[in-house]
Amino acid sequence: MSRKSMATPGRSRPTRSLLDKVQPVLDTGRTATGHCARALRARPHVSLAAVGLVVLGVVVSLIPSGPQGSPAASTRPVELPQLAGAESDVQTPEVLTASVGNSLPQPTPAPQEAEASWRIVEIEPGQTLERVFRDLGLGAGLLHEIVTTTEQTRDLARIRPGDEFAFDIDPEEGFRALRTELDEDAWLYVERDEDGLTTRTEPRAVERRIVEASGTINSSLYNDAREAGLSDAMIMRLATIFGWDIDFALDIRDGDRFALIYEEVWREGEYLRDGAILAARFVNQGDAFEAVRFDAGNGPEYFAPDGRPMRKAFLRTPLNFARVSSNFNPRRLHPVTGRVRPHNGTDYAANVGTPVWAAGDGKVIEAGYTRPNGNYIFIKHGNNIVTRYLHLSRKVVSRGDRVRQGQTIGHVGATGLATGPHLHYEFLLNGVHRNPRTIDLPPADPLPAEHMAEFSRMGDSLLARLDTLAPPAALMASRGSESCQGVDSSC
Repeated sequence: MSRKSMATPGRSRPTRSLLDKVQPVLDTGRTATGHCARALRARPHVSLAAVGLVVLGVVVSLIPSGPQGSPAASTRPVELPQLAGAESDVQTPEVLTASVGNSLPQPTPAPQEAEASWRIVEIEPGQTLERVFRDLGLGAGLLHEIVTTTEQTRDLARIRPGDEFAFDIDPEEGFRALRTELDEDAWLYVERDEDGLTTRTEPRAVERRIVEASGTINSSLYNDAREAGLSDAMIMRLATIFGWDIDFALDIRDGDRFALIYEEVWREGEYLRDGAILAARFVNQGDAFEAVRFDAGNGPEYFAPDGRPMRKAFLRTPLNFARVSSNFNPRRLHPVTGRVRPHNGTDYAANVGTPVWAAGDGKVIEAGYTRPNGNYIFIKHGNNIVTRYLHLSRKVVSRGDRVRQGQTIGHVGATGLATGPHLHYEFLLNGVHRNPRTIDLPPADPLPAEHMAEFSRMGDSLLARLDTLAPPAALMASRGSESCQGVDSSC
């Protein structure tokens, strides 16, 4: 019976040409199979090993392949750290995969901005900021742009010798930044970005160190305070604090003592200046005067331990303490005319140019020149008080000006009928001349009661420290045992 090919529904019968192409392959397979059978009968052990290798190859071929035909890697998810402060609407990065045993490639660090390279310029006498910019190859237009950026940069045009400016100038980019001292506590930066010039401030670490000093008067307050390590400015502050109670030109005696606690201002390990006096004690002719710095809400002032303000309505001495060349004397013999003529004030000998202060708050009612008085200033205060200042080298206020106590109104000179440089100072109450050194000065307002507890707590600790420097019992000699030998004056 002949075999007939049965057609399978839905499939096309292979063509003869395809069978002709496949037939040689089938014949080769039958031939190889015959050879394998004969080899298996002849050498069974070797043949079994070969069969095993063939099976292993088939199994390996069944493992799915990854890209490029390599075995697919087993994977594990890697969770990226969330950036601090990231916005909630930021998309989560895709999960990365890594081959087992291999670490993730490290991301390339973001390029950092070039570090500023500062060139320091210290302003010399006569030098202008325009000249500095020109020497650095920067144009006048840039300087104008900088000083008109903000109110802070506008002040840069007012420079002084010793001021320092730092410039960051890139050879390719040009001007990048300027840095200078805004004030004692901060830097001012002017920087260029894509939007133009911007400014910012950066704080500087300022340290305030507490310093103590004490001494005994042997020649003069100035000399002995300098020997104790005080600067000229600190000596003047000490004299100013007690200037309402002590006339440092006439009242100082050998053996008087002083002690003070004050601040020194340091920045970045470098001394800058003296700070405020926190507490001070001055023993003059057996009487102890003490002052503590305290801020009751209107700015720091000095108060006695009982809360009385050290500040009075008028200064005893309206200039830096100096030698008194002539006291208040109703029957003085005039040194120029030779006639007996009342000396209705006090003459303070001092160098030409010594600042003269307003003795109290008031209004300038006269400011001019006459042959007897030279350059003079009259100030009217409250309570029908007028003070007069004569023989000035120059005046710095004019008629009608309002002045504050301690404000410089002129400078010592020798104009008019004067034998040498000095200030003639007069004090009139209700039109009558009074001795400014002995008249009772009206007190200032006392410390408000609600601040006394805090003031006492702070003041007690400072006064206790002063006791270790200048114990009151050891310093306050009996007035009766004092000799009548003054430093720069006689009794």
